[in-house]
Amino acid sequence: MSDQPKKRGRRAAGATDETEQQIPIVEAKAAETTTEATVADEHDVAAEAPIEVINLDGDLRRSSQTRIDSLLSALESEIRAMPASEDERESAIAEVIHLIRESLTRWPKKVIEMAVNTLKANINSDYLDADFWKGIGLVLRYQLDANADMVKRRWRGDYAVDEFGLDYELLDLAKPLLLFMYKKYWRVEAIGLENVPDSGRALLVCNHSGVLPWDGAMVGAALNFEHEAGRVLRNLHLSWFSSLPFISPLLSRLGQVQALPANAEALLERDELVGVFPEGLKGVGKLYKDRYRLARFGRGGFVKVAVKTGAPIIPVSIIGGEEIHPHLHNAKGFAKLLGFPYFPITPTFPWFGPLGLIPLPTKWTIVFGEPIDTEQYGAKGAEDPLLISQLTEQVRTTIQNTLLDKLKDRSNIFV
Repeated sequence: MSDQPKKRGRRAAGATDETEQQIPIVEAKAAETTTEATVADEHDVAAEAPIEVINLDGDLRRSSQTRIDSLLSALESEIRAMPASEDERESAIAEVIHLIRESLTRWPKKVIEMAVNTLKANINSDYLDADFWKGIGLVLRYQLDANADMVKRRWRGDYAVDEFGLDYELLDLAKPLLLFMYKKYWRVEAIGLENVPDSGRALLVCNHSGVLPWDGAMVGAALNFEHEAGRVLRNLHLSWFSSLPFISPLLSRLGQVQALPANAEALLERDELVGVFPEGLKGVGKLYKDRYRLARFGRGGFVKVAVKTGAPIIPVSIIGGEEIHPHLHNAKGFAKLLGFPYFPITPTFPWFGPLGLIPLPTKWTIVFGEPIDTEQYGAKGAEDPLLISQLTEQVRTTIQNTLLDKLKDRSNIFV
Protein backbone atom coordinates (compact mmCIF):
# COMPACT_ATOMS: atom_id res chain seq x y z
CA MET A 1 0.00 0.00 0.00
CA SER A 2 2.59 2.48 -1.00
CA ASP A 3 1.66 6.13 -1.45
CA GLN A 4 4.98 7.09 -3.00
CA PRO A 5 4.90 8.73 -6.43
CA LYS A 6 6.22 6.67 -9.30
CA LYS A 7 9.83 7.43 -10.09
CA ARG A 8 10.42 8.87 -13.54
CA GLY A 9 14.11 8.03 -13.68
CA ARG A 10 15.43 11.55 -14.35
CA ARG A 11 18.69 11.30 -12.47
CA ALA A 12 21.90 13.21 -13.01
CA ALA A 13 24.82 11.06 -14.15
CA GLY A 14 26.67 9.53 -11.22
CA ALA A 15 24.20 10.76 -8.59
CA THR A 16 22.95 8.43 -5.86
CA ASP A 17 19.55 8.28 -4.23
CA GLU A 18 20.95 9.92 -1.10
CA THR A 19 22.50 12.84 -2.95
CA GLU A 20 19.37 13.41 -4.94
CA GLN A 21 17.35 13.66 -1.75
CA GLN A 22 19.81 16.27 -0.48
CA ILE A 23 20.02 18.59 -3.50
CA PRO A 24 21.09 21.94 -2.05
CA ILE A 25 17.98 23.75 -3.14
CA VAL A 26 18.34 26.24 -0.33
CA GLU A 27 21.60 27.45 -1.84
CA ALA A 28 20.61 27.11 -5.49
CA LYS A 29 21.11 30.30 -7.51
CA ALA A 30 19.10 31.52 -10.42
CA ALA A 31 21.24 32.92 -13.19
CA GLU A 32 20.85 36.69 -13.56
CA THR A 33 17.74 36.82 -11.32
CA THR A 34 16.95 37.94 -7.83
CA THR A 35 16.37 34.35 -6.69
CA GLU A 36 19.84 34.19 -5.14
CA ALA A 37 18.10 34.29 -1.77
CA THR A 38 17.61 31.04 0.07
CA VAL A 39 14.33 29.24 0.32
CA ALA A 40 14.12 30.40 3.90
CA ASP A 41 14.57 34.01 2.75
CA GLU A 42 11.83 33.53 0.20
CA HIS A 43 9.62 32.24 2.98
CA ASP A 44 10.23 35.41 4.98
CA VAL A 45 9.21 37.52 2.02
CA ALA A 46 6.04 35.52 1.61
CA ALA A 47 5.22 35.81 5.29
CA GLU A 48 5.49 39.62 5.15
CA ALA A 49 3.12 39.87 2.20
CA PRO A 50 -0.52 40.75 2.91
CA ILE A 51 -2.38 37.61 3.80
CA GLU A 52 -5.96 37.19 2.71
CA VAL A 53 -7.91 34.39 4.36
CA ILE A 54 -10.73 33.42 2.02
CA ASN A 55 -13.89 31.61 3.08
CA LEU A 56 -14.58 28.13 1.71
CA ASP A 57 -17.17 29.06 -0.91
CA GLY A 58 -17.52 29.10 -4.66
CA ASP A 59 -15.14 32.06 -5.04
CA LEU A 60 -12.40 30.15 -3.23
CA ARG A 61 -12.84 27.10 -5.45
CA ARG A 62 -12.69 29.19 -8.62
CA SER A 63 -9.72 31.24 -7.43
CA SER A 64 -7.93 28.06 -6.31
CA GLN A 65 -8.43 26.47 -9.72
CA THR A 66 -7.15 29.63 -11.42
CA ARG A 67 -3.99 29.60 -9.30
CA ILE A 68 -3.51 25.87 -9.90
CA ASP A 69 -3.85 26.32 -13.65
CA SER A 70 -1.42 29.25 -13.62
CA LEU A 71 1.12 27.38 -11.51
CA LEU A 72 0.93 24.25 -13.65
CA SER A 73 1.40 26.23 -16.83
CA ALA A 74 4.43 28.05 -15.44
CA LEU A 75 5.93 24.86 -14.02
CA GLU A 76 5.43 22.96 -17.24
CA SER A 77 7.14 25.67 -19.29
CA GLU A 78 10.02 25.90 -16.81
CA ILE A 79 10.55 22.16 -16.55
CA ARG A 80 10.38 21.45 -20.28
CA ALA A 81 13.02 24.12 -20.87
CA MET A 82 15.28 22.81 -18.13
CA PRO A 83 19.01 22.78 -19.07
CA ALA A 84 21.03 19.59 -18.93
CA SER A 85 24.03 20.70 -16.84
CA GLU A 86 23.97 20.23 -13.05
CA ASP A 87 24.55 23.92 -12.20
CA GLU A 88 21.85 25.15 -14.53
CA ARG A 89 19.51 22.42 -13.33
CA GLU A 90 19.84 23.63 -9.71
CA SER A 91 19.25 27.16 -10.92
CA ALA A 92 16.07 26.03 -12.63
CA ILE A 93 14.96 24.34 -9.38
CA ALA A 94 15.30 27.67 -7.59
CA GLU A 95 13.16 29.27 -10.29
CA VAL A 96 10.47 26.61 -9.82
CA ILE A 97 10.46 27.22 -6.06
CA HIS A 98 10.17 30.94 -6.73
CA LEU A 99 7.11 30.32 -8.89
CA ILE A 100 5.55 28.15 -6.21
CA ARG A 101 6.20 30.78 -3.56
CA GLU A 102 4.53 33.41 -5.65
CA SER A 103 1.43 31.24 -5.95
CA LEU A 104 1.17 30.91 -2.15
CA THR A 105 1.35 34.55 -1.14
CA ARG A 106 -2.40 34.82 -0.64
CA TRP A 107 -2.61 31.86 1.73
CA PRO A 108 -2.28 31.98 5.57
CA LYS A 109 1.20 31.82 7.08
CA LYS A 110 0.86 28.25 8.37
CA VAL A 111 -0.05 27.01 4.92
CA ILE A 112 3.00 28.74 3.46
CA GLU A 113 5.27 27.20 6.11
CA MET A 114 3.89 23.73 5.44
CA ALA A 115 4.35 24.11 1.68
CA VAL A 116 7.94 25.35 1.99
CA ASN A 117 8.89 22.63 4.48
CA THR A 118 7.39 19.99 2.19
CA LEU A 119 9.37 21.30 -0.75
CA LYS A 120 12.61 21.39 1.22
CA ALA A 121 12.07 17.79 2.36
CA ASN A 122 10.87 16.21 -0.88
CA ILE A 123 11.79 18.06 -4.06
CA ASN A 124 14.41 16.42 -6.26
CA SER A 125 14.93 15.62 -9.91
CA ASP A 126 12.27 12.89 -9.81
CA TYR A 127 9.65 15.47 -9.00
CA LEU A 128 10.71 17.85 -11.75
CA ASP A 129 8.56 16.23 -14.38
CA ALA A 130 5.79 18.08 -16.17
CA ASP A 131 3.45 15.07 -16.19
CA PHE A 132 3.88 14.62 -12.42
CA TRP A 133 2.87 18.21 -11.68
CA LYS A 134 0.01 18.06 -14.15
CA GLY A 135 -1.23 14.97 -12.34
CA ILE A 136 -1.01 16.74 -8.99
CA GLY A 137 -3.06 19.58 -10.44
CA LEU A 138 -5.74 17.22 -11.70
CA VAL A 139 -5.99 15.57 -8.28
CA LEU A 140 -6.30 18.94 -6.52
CA ARG A 141 -8.91 20.10 -8.98
CA TYR A 142 -10.87 16.87 -8.56
CA GLN A 143 -10.75 17.15 -4.77
CA LEU A 144 -12.08 20.71 -4.83
CA ASP A 145 -14.95 19.82 -7.13
CA ALA A 146 -15.82 16.49 -5.50
CA ASN A 147 -15.83 17.80 -1.93
CA ALA A 148 -17.97 20.81 -2.80
CA ASP A 149 -20.44 18.70 -4.75
CA MET A 150 -20.56 16.04 -2.01
CA VAL A 151 -21.42 18.59 0.69
CA LYS A 152 -24.24 20.03 -1.44
CA ARG A 153 -25.55 16.58 -2.32
CA ARG A 154 -25.52 15.28 1.24
CA TRP A 155 -27.18 18.47 2.47
CA ARG A 156 -30.07 17.62 0.12
CA GLY A 157 -30.19 14.11 1.59
CA ASP A 158 -28.90 12.58 -1.63
CA TYR A 159 -26.84 9.65 -0.28
CA ALA A 160 -27.34 5.92 0.30
CA VAL A 161 -26.91 3.66 3.33
CA ASP A 162 -27.41 -0.06 3.79
CA GLU A 163 -30.15 -1.54 5.99
CA PHE A 164 -27.95 -1.12 9.09
CA GLY A 165 -27.02 2.48 8.29
CA LEU A 166 -23.52 2.05 6.81
CA ASP A 167 -22.56 5.01 4.60
CA TYR A 168 -19.58 3.98 2.45
CA GLU A 169 -18.95 7.56 1.35
CA LEU A 170 -18.65 8.74 4.95
CA LEU A 171 -16.49 5.72 5.76
CA ASP A 172 -14.08 6.75 2.99
CA LEU A 173 -13.84 10.24 4.51
CA ALA A 174 -12.82 8.70 7.85
CA LYS A 175 -10.10 6.51 6.33
CA PRO A 176 -7.28 9.13 6.32
CA LEU A 177 -7.62 9.59 10.09
CA LEU A 178 -7.82 5.84 10.68
CA LEU A 179 -4.81 5.24 8.44
CA PHE A 180 -2.79 7.86 10.34
CA MET A 181 -3.67 6.34 13.72
CA TYR A 182 -2.98 2.84 12.39
CA LYS A 183 0.28 3.44 10.49
CA LYS A 184 1.90 6.42 12.22
CA TYR A 185 0.48 6.90 15.70
CA TRP A 186 0.15 3.36 17.02
CA ARG A 187 2.32 1.68 14.34
CA VAL A 188 0.05 -1.37 14.39
CA GLU A 189 1.51 -4.74 13.43
CA ALA A 190 -1.13 -7.17 12.17
CA ILE A 191 -0.29 -10.88 12.43
CA GLY A 192 -2.30 -13.76 10.98
CA LEU A 193 -4.44 -11.84 8.51
CA GLU A 194 -4.40 -14.92 6.31
CA ASN A 195 -6.71 -16.55 8.88
CA VAL A 196 -9.48 -14.14 7.87
CA PRO A 197 -11.30 -15.39 4.74
CA ASP A 198 -11.23 -13.31 1.56
CA SER A 199 -15.00 -13.64 1.31
CA GLY A 200 -17.86 -15.05 3.29
CA ARG A 201 -18.92 -14.84 6.91
CA ALA A 202 -16.77 -14.97 10.03
CA LEU A 203 -17.13 -13.88 13.65
CA LEU A 204 -14.09 -12.09 15.09
CA VAL A 205 -13.96 -12.27 18.90
CA CYS A 206 -11.65 -9.64 20.45
CA ASN A 207 -10.43 -8.59 23.90
CA HIS A 208 -11.66 -5.14 24.91
CA SER A 209 -9.71 -2.28 26.52
CA GLY A 210 -8.61 1.33 26.38
CA VAL A 211 -11.48 3.35 27.98
CA LEU A 212 -12.49 4.53 24.50
CA PRO A 213 -13.23 1.89 21.80
CA TRP A 214 -10.23 2.53 19.56
CA ASP A 215 -9.50 -1.21 19.57
CA GLY A 216 -12.46 -2.00 17.32
CA ALA A 217 -11.45 0.78 14.93
CA MET A 218 -7.90 -0.57 14.63
CA VAL A 219 -9.04 -4.15 14.02
CA GLY A 220 -11.27 -2.81 11.26
CA ALA A 221 -8.38 -0.74 9.88
CA ALA A 222 -6.13 -3.81 9.73
CA LEU A 223 -8.71 -5.72 7.70
CA ASN A 224 -9.47 -2.81 5.38
CA PHE A 225 -5.92 -1.55 4.80
CA GLU A 226 -3.79 -4.70 4.97
CA HIS A 227 -5.98 -7.69 4.18
CA GLU A 228 -5.69 -8.77 0.54
CA ALA A 229 -9.46 -8.50 0.07
CA GLY A 230 -9.72 -5.13 1.87
CA ARG A 231 -12.66 -6.31 3.94
CA VAL A 232 -15.05 -4.16 6.00
CA LEU A 233 -15.62 -5.16 9.63
CA ARG A 234 -19.03 -4.62 11.25
CA ASN A 235 -18.36 -4.22 14.97
CA LEU A 236 -21.17 -4.71 17.46
CA HIS A 237 -21.25 -1.85 19.96
CA LEU A 238 -22.78 -1.57 23.42
CA SER A 239 -26.48 -0.80 23.50
CA TRP A 240 -25.70 2.21 25.74
CA PHE A 241 -24.18 4.05 22.77
CA SER A 242 -27.51 3.82 20.97
CA SER A 243 -28.97 6.20 23.59
CA LEU A 244 -26.55 9.02 22.71
CA PRO A 245 -28.10 11.50 20.24
CA PHE A 246 -24.99 12.28 18.16
CA ILE A 247 -22.77 9.25 18.71
CA SER A 248 -25.39 6.66 17.75
CA PRO A 249 -26.02 7.86 14.16
CA LEU A 250 -22.29 8.41 13.59
CA LEU A 251 -21.49 4.84 14.65
CA SER A 252 -24.19 3.54 12.32
CA ARG A 253 -22.86 5.55 9.37
CA LEU A 254 -19.39 4.12 9.99
CA GLY A 255 -20.69 0.54 9.93
CA GLN A 256 -21.09 -0.20 13.63
CA VAL A 257 -24.22 -2.04 14.77
CA GLN A 258 -25.96 -2.38 18.12
CA ALA A 259 -24.90 -5.56 19.92
CA LEU A 260 -28.05 -7.65 19.60
CA PRO A 261 -28.08 -11.36 18.66
CA ALA A 262 -30.57 -10.67 15.88
CA ASN A 263 -28.24 -8.06 14.34
CA ALA A 264 -25.23 -10.36 14.55
CA GLU A 265 -27.17 -13.20 12.94
CA ALA A 266 -28.50 -10.99 10.13
CA LEU A 267 -25.01 -9.66 9.32
CA LEU A 268 -23.49 -13.14 9.26
CA GLU A 269 -26.28 -14.40 7.02
CA ARG A 270 -25.22 -11.63 4.61
CA ASP A 271 -21.67 -13.13 4.67
CA GLU A 272 -20.18 -10.13 6.48
CA LEU A 273 -17.30 -9.98 8.94
CA VAL A 274 -18.68 -9.28 12.42
CA GLY A 275 -16.57 -8.13 15.36
CA VAL A 276 -17.65 -8.76 18.96
CA PHE A 277 -16.11 -7.84 22.33
CA PRO A 278 -17.61 -10.28 24.86
CA GLU A 279 -16.01 -8.54 27.86
CA GLY A 280 -18.29 -5.55 27.23
CA LEU A 281 -18.03 -2.70 29.74
CA LYS A 282 -15.99 -4.89 32.07
CA GLY A 283 -13.26 -4.94 29.45
CA VAL A 284 -13.21 -1.40 28.06
CA GLY A 285 -13.48 0.10 31.57
CA LYS A 286 -11.07 -2.21 33.41
CA LEU A 287 -8.45 -0.66 35.70
CA TYR A 288 -4.79 -0.41 34.67
CA LYS A 289 -3.77 -2.94 37.33
CA ASP A 290 -6.04 -5.50 35.64
CA ARG A 291 -4.73 -4.95 32.12
CA TYR A 292 -4.56 -7.99 29.83
CA ARG A 293 -6.55 -10.08 32.30
CA LEU A 294 -9.68 -11.07 30.42
CA ALA A 295 -13.01 -10.54 32.11
CA ARG A 296 -15.75 -13.16 31.87
CA PHE A 297 -17.16 -13.68 28.37
CA GLY A 298 -20.81 -13.43 29.37
CA ARG A 299 -23.06 -16.37 28.61
CA GLY A 300 -21.63 -17.26 25.22
CA GLY A 301 -24.25 -15.50 23.14
CA PHE A 302 -21.72 -14.85 20.39
CA VAL A 303 -20.92 -18.56 20.16
CA LYS A 304 -24.59 -19.41 19.78
CA VAL A 305 -24.90 -17.03 16.84
CA ALA A 306 -21.73 -18.42 15.20
CA VAL A 307 -22.88 -22.03 15.56
CA LYS A 308 -26.39 -21.23 14.34
CA THR A 309 -25.08 -19.52 11.19
CA GLY A 310 -22.11 -21.84 10.65
CA ALA A 311 -19.66 -18.91 10.84
CA PRO A 312 -16.05 -19.68 11.82
CA ILE A 313 -14.90 -18.01 15.05
CA ILE A 314 -11.58 -16.13 14.80
CA PRO A 315 -9.96 -15.21 18.15
CA VAL A 316 -8.33 -11.75 17.97
CA SER A 317 -5.76 -10.63 20.56
CA ILE A 318 -4.98 -6.91 20.84
CA ILE A 319 -1.78 -5.80 22.58
CA GLY A 320 -1.17 -2.08 23.17
CA GLY A 321 -4.71 -0.84 23.68
CA GLU A 322 -4.64 -1.29 27.47
CA GLU A 323 -2.12 1.55 27.94
CA ILE A 324 -3.54 4.32 25.72
CA HIS A 325 -5.59 5.63 28.68
CA PRO A 326 -4.18 4.19 31.94
CA HIS A 327 -7.40 3.79 33.96
CA LEU A 328 -6.42 4.39 37.59
CA HIS A 329 -9.84 4.81 39.21
CA ASN A 330 -13.52 4.64 38.31
CA ALA A 331 -15.38 7.61 39.83
CA LYS A 332 -18.70 5.81 40.17
CA GLY A 333 -20.44 8.81 41.74
CA PHE A 334 -19.70 11.03 38.73
CA ALA A 335 -20.61 8.20 36.36
CA LYS A 336 -24.01 7.76 38.01
CA LEU A 337 -24.62 11.51 38.01
CA LEU A 338 -23.85 11.77 34.28
CA GLY A 339 -25.57 8.54 33.31
CA PHE A 340 -22.31 6.98 32.12
CA PRO A 341 -21.38 3.33 32.66
CA TYR A 342 -18.07 4.51 34.18
CA PHE A 343 -16.08 7.72 34.69
CA PRO A 344 -12.35 7.05 34.23
CA ILE A 345 -9.65 8.84 36.19
CA THR A 346 -6.37 8.70 34.24
CA PRO A 347 -3.05 10.59 34.52
CA THR A 348 -4.41 13.13 32.01
CA PHE A 349 -8.21 13.03 32.43
CA PRO A 350 -10.09 15.00 33.71
CA TRP A 351 -7.13 17.18 34.73
CA PHE A 352 -6.37 18.40 31.20
CA GLY A 353 -9.98 18.62 30.07
CA PRO A 354 -10.65 17.41 26.50
CA LEU A 355 -6.88 17.16 25.89
CA GLY A 356 -6.86 14.37 28.44
CA LEU A 357 -8.78 12.23 25.96
CA ILE A 358 -5.80 12.16 23.57
CA PRO A 359 -4.52 8.55 23.71
CA LEU A 360 -0.89 7.68 24.35
CA PRO A 361 1.11 6.59 21.25
CA THR A 362 1.74 3.02 22.35
CA LYS A 363 2.92 0.28 20.00
CA TRP A 364 0.12 -2.11 19.01
CA THR A 365 0.10 -5.72 17.88
CA ILE A 366 -3.07 -7.42 16.64
CA VAL A 367 -3.00 -11.21 16.29
CA PHE A 368 -5.70 -12.94 14.24
CA GLY A 369 -5.78 -16.52 15.47
CA GLU A 370 -6.65 -19.68 13.59
CA PRO A 371 -10.39 -20.03 12.88
CA ILE A 372 -12.50 -22.37 14.98
CA ASP A 373 -14.90 -24.32 12.78
CA THR A 374 -18.55 -24.29 13.91
CA GLU A 375 -20.25 -25.60 10.78
CA GLN A 376 -19.59 -29.18 11.86
CA TYR A 377 -22.04 -28.83 14.75
CA GLY A 378 -25.01 -27.78 12.62
CA ALA A 379 -27.65 -25.24 13.59
CA LYS A 380 -28.99 -27.53 16.35
CA GLY A 381 -25.65 -27.24 18.14
CA ALA A 382 -26.65 -23.73 19.22
CA GLU A 383 -29.16 -25.34 21.62
CA ASP A 384 -26.49 -27.44 23.39
CA PRO A 385 -25.44 -25.52 26.56
CA LEU A 386 -22.38 -27.74 27.16
CA LEU A 387 -21.08 -27.22 23.63
CA ILE A 388 -21.60 -23.46 23.85
CA SER A 389 -19.80 -23.33 27.19
CA GLN A 390 -16.85 -25.36 25.89
CA LEU A 391 -16.45 -23.22 22.75
CA THR A 392 -16.72 -20.01 24.77
CA GLU A 393 -13.96 -21.12 27.13
CA GLN A 394 -11.82 -22.30 24.18
CA VAL A 395 -12.01 -18.86 22.55
CA ARG A 396 -11.30 -17.04 25.82
CA THR A 397 -8.33 -19.28 26.65
CA THR A 398 -6.87 -18.84 23.17
CA ILE A 399 -6.99 -15.05 23.40
CA GLN A 400 -5.62 -15.00 26.97
CA ASN A 401 -2.68 -17.29 26.14
CA THR A 402 -1.84 -15.24 23.02
CA LEU A 403 -1.83 -12.03 25.07
CA LEU A 404 0.54 -13.54 27.64
CA ASP A 405 2.88 -14.93 24.97
CA LYS A 406 3.14 -11.60 23.14
CA LEU A 407 3.63 -9.63 26.36
CA LYS A 408 6.71 -11.73 27.14
CA ASP A 409 8.39 -10.44 23.96
CA ARG A 410 7.54 -6.78 24.66
CA SER A 411 10.23 -4.75 26.39
CA ASN A 412 8.50 -1.36 26.26
CA ILE A 413 4.91 -0.23 25.68
CA PHE A 414 6.07 2.35 23.12
CA VAL A 415 8.31 0.19 20.94
